[in-house]
Amino acid sequence: MMDILRIGAPKDRKRLDGLVNRRSLERDIEAWVRPILEAVRRRGDAAVVEFTRKFDGVKLSAGRLRVARREIEAALASASPKLVRALQAVRRNVEAYHERQRPTSWTMKGRSGAVLGERIVPLRRVAVYVPGGVAPLVSTVLMGVVPATVAGVGEVVVATPPGKRGRVAPAILAACAVCGVEEVYRVGGAQAIAALAYGTRRIPRVDKIIGPGNVFVMTAKKLVYGVVGLDAPYGPSEVLVLADATADASWVAADILSQAEHGTGHEFAVLVTTSKRLAAQVRAQIRSQLDELPALSRVRERLERGRALVVAPSLPKAIDFVNAFAAEHVEIIARNARRLSAAVTNAGAIFIGPYSPVPVGDFAAGPSHCLPTGGAARAFSGLSVQDFVKRVGTIECSRAALGKLAPLVEELAEAEGLPAHARAVQVRVKR
Repeated sequence: MMDILRIGAPKDRKRLDGLVNRRSLERDIEAWVRPILEAVRRRGDAAVVEFTRKFDGVKLSAGRLRVARREIEAALASASPKLVRALQAVRRNVEAYHERQRPTSWTMKGRSGAVLGERIVPLRRVAVYVPGGVAPLVSTVLMGVVPATVAGVGEVVVATPPGKRGRVAPAILAACAVCGVEEVYRVGGAQAIAALAYGTRRIPRVDKIIGPGNVFVMTAKKLVYGVVGLDAPYGPSEVLVLADATADASWVAADILSQAEHGTGHEFAVLVTTSKRLAAQVRAQIRSQLDELPALSRVRERLERGRALVVAPSLPKAIDFVNAFAAEHVEIIARNARRLSAAVTNAGAIFIGPYSPVPVGDFAAGPSHCLPTGGAARAFSGLSVQDFVKRVGTIECSRAALGKLAPLVEELAEAEGLPAHARAVQVRVKR
């Protein structure tokens, strides 16, 4: 299980290229998702109810799609005090971090004398999708809702798959209560994305949908792009550990297995190291720790897919691989970890040093755990306050300022063959 691959070895080149250029599964399932989106667009709540029964095995009436406020309040009241305190503490951590991201409006006087500016406008209505299939991702409520409220979004709603007997996981509802969310829908999968994007009688449409999900959810989000605003591609989880010979093999193995625990079989967990000995030790530790974690038996057969132990001839070559892979999470467990982190430019988030494992970011530290996957970190960033606001440019010209800009407008309008554009300026200047 888990061969050791060498950067530069001809026999391993194809497998290493496959890791870097890992193929998205979305295209394979678009044919499944498109009919769901179209059915919800045409038939609204009836289609949502139908697909919830088909895919989640839960029979709901349209009137039960929205979770009653008393159910949210009851979940908070019945939650253990320890859990409530943890939720409140994490909310404060996430708030403190995202407060630093809050953008501000500004104005300036342009060279022409015109008053120019940028106005920051919070979105009106946003949905946070919270996965709840394999595990109820309570932390996603905090990581999605808190940045939105810091940004000043007027209405934040949550959609999450129903569990047995159509109930939402109480811990998710408790987190919603702690974050002040009163509008929660017990709907998941592609049908939830369609309802939020197009709107139904019971589920009013939103301006933007954020949050992670499985490949069906991510494909649905891609297909409704333009109908509704979206965040970055947040798909199956990934971790890449950059380590040297000083790393503790048991810690690295634990970090790799923590990603396997998501259990979809589409996760990626990769070690890149300059030490062949460490790679061998990590492989042995993974086998050993699997025997100690019976809960992971359900994913044991999936470990070879997306798992890799990669040996690089030097740290610069290792970092080149890290940046080419562009992982959701990059851990650096090596001498001078902070200095090495400066060379990592493609990552959703960087975890520096041996005491910064990914779960710290997943659950508690402060930055949102909604991060780009599948190599999207080459161009996308993690969720932030900026994802919940619009930047609206403003231009205010005096007659004198317009006079200075008019020749430029006329010249470019002529170059583009748009005389009516030039005329809109000329009629004012001549007058």
